[in-house]
Amino acid sequence: MAHEITVPLLPCGSIDEIVEFYTMLGFTQTYYQVRPNPCVGLQREDLQLQFFGMPDFRPEDSYGSCIVLVPDTQQLFEAFAAGMREVHGKLLVSGIPRMTRPRKRNNADNYSGFTVIDPGGNWIRIFASPGSGGAGSSAVGKLARALESAVVLGDSKGDNQQAAKILDATLAREQGRAPAAELVEALAYRAELAIRADDTTAAVDALTRARAVPLTEAERSELTAHLAGLEDLEAVVGLAPAPLTVPTNQSESS
Repeated sequence: MAHEITVPLLPCGSIDEIVEFYTMLGFTQTYYQVRPNPCVGLQREDLQLQFFGMPDFRPEDSYGSCIVLVPDTQQLFEAFAAGMREVHGKLLVSGIPRMTRPRKRNNADNYSGFTVIDPGGNWIRIFASPGSGGAGSSAVGKLARALESAVVLGDSKGDNQQAAKILDATLAREQGRAPAAELVEALAYRAELAIRADDTTAAVDALTRARAVPLTEAERSELTAHLAGLEDLEAVVGLAPAPLTVPTNQSESS
């Protein structure tokens, strides 16, 4: 047999909150009932999810989760992010609900992945489909390897505190010698971890340091998605976007 379809059924406290959240992400309601038990179905193209309401449900205690495979994680992320910005004026990156950014996961064969944590505390884990070209290469530099480990802890397991410790230790050692691209990626993620921990001071420090890293035109092109991420994080903490630093020799020649 082929063409089977699986539709996850996930818990929540309020199906109306779920409808509001997923409508923001571009889903449409396909089913809704309040009695005898609250239940709602939602769909966005071929992605289908259903939810059931539970009295006195605590989203922070939820174990609800599912994996979604898509051809292009960045494209779907941008669509979700656009909905969030339209409704909230910013990306939701901390608390419940929230969304992580697409990043390579070395615990998923280096395929790109991001996670949506919805109002029910369910983790919708979105990965690039095998064979879609979404797999990346293994990290080489010390800071890049530390970032990979931090992403697994922070984005896959939700251990933001340990992820921040790993990055802080490696950034302290590699700040002056890591490649510019690795440094910007690591500092951007460190800022996001700080926001999740409600540590605005640490977030602003990481964002300021990231903006101060000199980047060539080629590096800025390579880091387009990460630089957009900096702008999202700056909007969250109320920090005005700062201009990127240009290497001295490039500035003089331009």
